[in-house]
Amino acid sequence: MTTILDKKSTPTDVIDLSFVDEIVARIGSTPDKCIPLLQALQEHYRFLPQAAMERICAITEITPAAISGVASFYTQFRHLPMGQHLVSVCHGTACHVKGAPLISDTLARTLHIAEGEDTDPDGVFTVQKVACLGCCTLAPCMQIDGVTYGHLTSENVPRALQDFLHLAKSGALGQAANDFIPGANGMAEIRIGVGSCCIAGGSMKVREELETAIHAVGADVAIKPVGCVGMCHQTPLVEVVMPDGKSTIYAKVQPDDAAEIIHRHFQPKGLLRKLSFSLSKRLNNILTDEAWEPVTRYAIDVRDAPVCAFLGDQKHLATELSGALDPLDLDAYIESGGFVALRKVLDEGKPEQIIAEVKASGLRGRGGAGFSTGTKWELVRKAKGEKKYVVMNGDEGDPGAFMDRMLLESYPYRVLEGLAIAAYAIGAHDGVLYIRAEYPLAVQRIREAIRRLEAAGIIGHKLMGNAYPLKLDVMEGAGAFICGEETALLASIEGKRGMPHLRPPYPAVKGLWGLPTLINNVESFALVSWIIRHGAAAFAALGTEKSKGTKVFALAGKVVRGGLIEVPMGMTLRQIVTDIGGGVPDGETLKAVQIGGPSGGCLPARLLDIPVDYEALNSVGAIMGSGGLVVLDGHDCMVDMARYFLQFTQEQSCGKCTYCRIGTRRMLDILERICTGKGKAGDLEKLEELAHMVKHGSICGLGQTAPNPVLTTLHYFREEYLAHLAGKCPAGKCKELIQYRITDDCIGCTKCAQVCPVDAIPLAPYQIHVVNDEKCTRCDSCRSVCPTNAIVIE
Repeated sequence: MTTILDKKSTPTDVIDLSFVDEIVARIGSTPDKCIPLLQALQEHYRFLPQAAMERICAITEITPAAISGVASFYTQFRHLPMGQHLVSVCHGTACHVKGAPLISDTLARTLHIAEGEDTDPDGVFTVQKVACLGCCTLAPCMQIDGVTYGHLTSENVPRALQDFLHLAKSGALGQAANDFIPGANGMAEIRIGVGSCCIAGGSMKVREELETAIHAVGADVAIKPVGCVGMCHQTPLVEVVMPDGKSTIYAKVQPDDAAEIIHRHFQPKGLLRKLSFSLSKRLNNILTDEAWEPVTRYAIDVRDAPVCAFLGDQKHLATELSGALDPLDLDAYIESGGFVALRKVLDEGKPEQIIAEVKASGLRGRGGAGFSTGTKWELVRKAKGEKKYVVMNGDEGDPGAFMDRMLLESYPYRVLEGLAIAAYAIGAHDGVLYIRAEYPLAVQRIREAIRRLEAAGIIGHKLMGNAYPLKLDVMEGAGAFICGEETALLASIEGKRGMPHLRPPYPAVKGLWGLPTLINNVESFALVSWIIRHGAAAFAALGTEKSKGTKVFALAGKVVRGGLIEVPMGMTLRQIVTDIGGGVPDGETLKAVQIGGPSGGCLPARLLDIPVDYEALNSVGAIMGSGGLVVLDGHDCMVDMARYFLQFTQEQSCGKCTYCRIGTRRMLDILERICTGKGKAGDLEKLEELAHMVKHGSICGLGQTAPNPVLTTLHYFREEYLAHLAGKCPAGKCKELIQYRITDDCIGCTKCAQVCPVDAIPLAPYQIHVVNDEKCTRCDSCRSVCPTNAIVIE
């Protein structure tokens, strides 16, 4: 037993180091096990005790320098004790533009967390900022020990904390998302979404109430969990499919709606059940989503204009059978054509032919610069090495992106089939799936899918009975955006700090453990089986001359219909944002579209007719990136957006090269001055000069693309920068450059005074209220509740 003392500890804080010996015996003692060992320590102790790390070094091959370097590099690791529950506040792009800073401030006030601290005085909650939770359509959102709360405001944050404590007390946390009531062929089926967004919206509680209602009426019906249907703006979604194939979709379903849904479609069995049954007419109204009130749930029809607009122009390849498959039902996946492609390539036994087919399809990496996937496979196959590896890059770190999370959660077998085909094509017998730790449901489902495939003999010692072994491992990232870069990701798998190195040599020649390695992202693997089944020509027929096939996007931000979409390459931004997404809500004006994450660019509304493909986006200073697409309106300040992205990349810089480490810091300093009204003549020119230096001098993609948001906003929104230099923020976003004023339209209702968290508005019933500017924190709570729009920003 060892006593650990620090500024938050007491003499009674004692840990049992025998746990360290247990995890070393279970996980391993080699240097590459450093990150998994630290993750196990943190999960057990809730932080990294110094004595526990010293014990690891004493009984493994890991040196003190190595473990200290890794523990200090990754943001997931804590070095001080934390509260009973961890609150992760998303500060991704969509959450940022919808008020994430306000949510963090509200949490600090509600929990009485002192400045510079992260845990409340009672040690119940520890609050941390995270880059992105991948639930962008719920923005702003936070996650408490795996329970996600979305659409947060300063008013409902305290209620969310109380709700979580109630769940914890009642033992309702950790409900399984994969169990379901099985049914026979020909039975009616109720499909309920079990993606992260649906679960965050309450789908598991809805499922419980559906099961209760089914039992009450004695109906013959199976409840089937399904993956993401894409309409994240309508979660939770429930679809009732009758034996004759007739389908009805219900959106924004609440637990109280479950009984009415069941009663609408199924007659009670037995006289007593019929006598007690009273059907409500409330669900008979079929309305468009534009008319929905947030507290009312309606049936929707796939023929309704908004649903048609959202789904009509999409083309599902990576997301094939969207909303119809239970993510972990292996039999259902096989019945729908799963593993036909893998069987085909194994039976033909011609790896070079597979590579030629992928090459002919025109598939390019769905992330980064869009390098030819087939060419990459060919390079690895031809590379000399006693052993080869295949690696899945699931480290989706872009704030505002959730494509990989949705694909891994909803289509795990499809991703694994594509990876197995790639492994066979290049001659690899070992694979690693690297997934963000912030995606616990994705990690859980991929691990379970691998277990079921091994049990079925589809992968493992033999690949579908073929004498070709394939061993797959899952590794969770530890919170480093830089690990999305190939060489940094490989360093992380090897148990090191995620720091990139100069290329060449490329991973295809010298990758994991110095051996040839194929690295593709999640979406690329998800498309492979479709290409093999339908042929390269069918895939190449979609898209543009140089950008073939489809692209999955995460559509979020100030848009009516956000969600996961898959569209042919070459579709314009206008078609995506206006036709599919429904445009900007509340009659606001679309100002810009941010595409490509922190490595991308902010494009103005006048460029909405540009086709979304690699070449067209590069020509206007943006990149495709992983596929995050965030819509901005007139209330978003483009200078603030540039600062936000640069702050993110500056924090995420590994620090290896001077241009990225120092250059981004100096650029951020200038942007901070401009946003606070302290800008001076020559700042814009210096900012532009530094941007080009960082872009051309950095050794990896993070530094090379970090200036993109700054350069595009300087180019397309220079007038906003000039306004800030004059002491004004046209969007009314930058706190130091604005003030709140109450006009003569005030009716003295006191609502603003009641919600003001800092008492900046004195309570004065039936009088025109006044804002104390010295106290005001510009949280916008007052303006959001004013019934007469009497509060203005100046």
